[in-house]
Amino acid sequence: SMPFAQWHYPFENQDIFKENFPANFISEAMDQTRGWFYTLHAISTLIFDEPAFKNVIVLGLVLDEQGRKMSKSLGNGIEPMEVLNKFGADATRWFFYETSSPWISKNVSMDAILEGQRKYLNTLYNTYSFFVLYANIDSFDATKYSYKYEELPNMDKWLLSKLNSLIKDVDSRLSRYEVAEPARSIQEFVDILSNWYIRRSRERFWAKGMEADKINAYSVLYETLVKLSKLIAPFSPFIAEEIYRNLVCSVDKNAKVSVHLCDYPESNEAYIDTKLEKEMDEVLDIVSLGRTIRAEKTLKNRQPLNKMYVVGGESLNEYYASIIEDELNVKEIEYTNNLSGFVKHNLKLNFRVVGAKLQKNVNVVKNALALLDQEVAYNTLNANGSINVEGFELTKDDLVVETLEAEDYASLSNGKITVVLDTNLTQELIDEGYVREVISKVQLERKEAGFEVVDHIELSFDSDEELLNIIRKYESKISSQVLADKVSYNKVIGYTKDWDIQPYTLKVGVKKI
Repeated sequence: SMPFAQWHYPFENQDIFKENFPANFISEAMDQTRGWFYTLHAISTLIFDEPAFKNVIVLGLVLDEQGRKMSKSLGNGIEPMEVLNKFGADATRWFFYETSSPWISKNVSMDAILEGQRKYLNTLYNTYSFFVLYANIDSFDATKYSYKYEELPNMDKWLLSKLNSLIKDVDSRLSRYEVAEPARSIQEFVDILSNWYIRRSRERFWAKGMEADKINAYSVLYETLVKLSKLIAPFSPFIAEEIYRNLVCSVDKNAKVSVHLCDYPESNEAYIDTKLEKEMDEVLDIVSLGRTIRAEKTLKNRQPLNKMYVVGGESLNEYYASIIEDELNVKEIEYTNNLSGFVKHNLKLNFRVVGAKLQKNVNVVKNALALLDQEVAYNTLNANGSINVEGFELTKDDLVVETLEAEDYASLSNGKITVVLDTNLTQELIDEGYVREVISKVQLERKEAGFEVVDHIELSFDSDEELLNIIRKYESKISSQVLADKVSYNKVIGYTKDWDIQPYTLKVGVKKI
């Protein structure tokens, strides 16, 4: 009787009742299927000859880590306030949104809630804090600055495109009562906002003065954070409110006093550039694969590599190539459609599968397969989905493909793109790696010594003669990077510290001039 009794229908409020009946949706757990859901329809059909609601969201059950329904008798329930006090309401809500669709029962795990807090909320808060820190330093007032879209660099246009694509996607999915999918899209966006846009743009925020490029960076990030706060308000109401109140209400006295009083954001189709998004997605894929290769081969990011190859995908222009080279610390990128020379393939029978098909012919087919040109056979298998050996059609399931990397090359594929790194380290590359390490240590030491970014210094080193010779060779490059007007050796002065640059120990002295 809920839809009727709440309006005291039919004794009063007939107009309000008619405006709100039937309900757009109702929500309860699956145990109400034969209870509330059915009873509402039965009463409504009896009285009005129509259903009581248009949609229903059936919630799954809350289970413990072992998948058992929480109950008093088992003593496996979790005290809600304990979770809220430990992780916060936003993190607890986020777990239920992002884990799976509402109608799927969920195993509640403290670790899973913590993971969402770390990956989503902490990342978002750090991004917001980054903006607040530098906006305060520069006294940036969003009401006094704006950007011209056509004058924005590609990185800003890409972020605005991703933001408006996200708004469009989330709004569309929520309209279809989908929850987990938009939550995951939001989490992915927050990740690339922090770990790609901010990281690639931070030097723009560090620039002196308020030049046009810096204003663009501030304005685009401000718009992104404000619209994001409105977008996430139904998911993460508390952090959304903090971001909105601080960024908007603090500068606009006519603004709505709460993000929850604002209209839901609408996508600006004019800012969506699918080509730009696709190209940057490819860059992100390439960089991700390259980083994984470096980690697997224990190649430090500061160690320059001579060349990399990209197999598959589309050849990207110089703008994107420079980003990839910078991210992966490689000197040159080459696009190719041929993996030969980098990897070799070896086809073998999958004996657990082909036994019934080949029976007594197993050894004959095995020997014939070994005699084939393995690369030709591999390409045929990929193109046709099967190869013919001794009259038997062998599919991908019938075969095991071994991938063997050629010497001095390392490769990794995501199914669309294969990245190959030339891992051969010449002495010159090794020396450059040491130089990058030295520059990094000096910059850290400058910061520890309390120097300003613009302070010029006197620099001194002491270490094994082999490392000192490398430093001498690249002295001008090091000096220009760390603003050193004078460099001396074998005796350190000023603020000093020992650094571990395997296999050497390097003593560094920095003194402000």
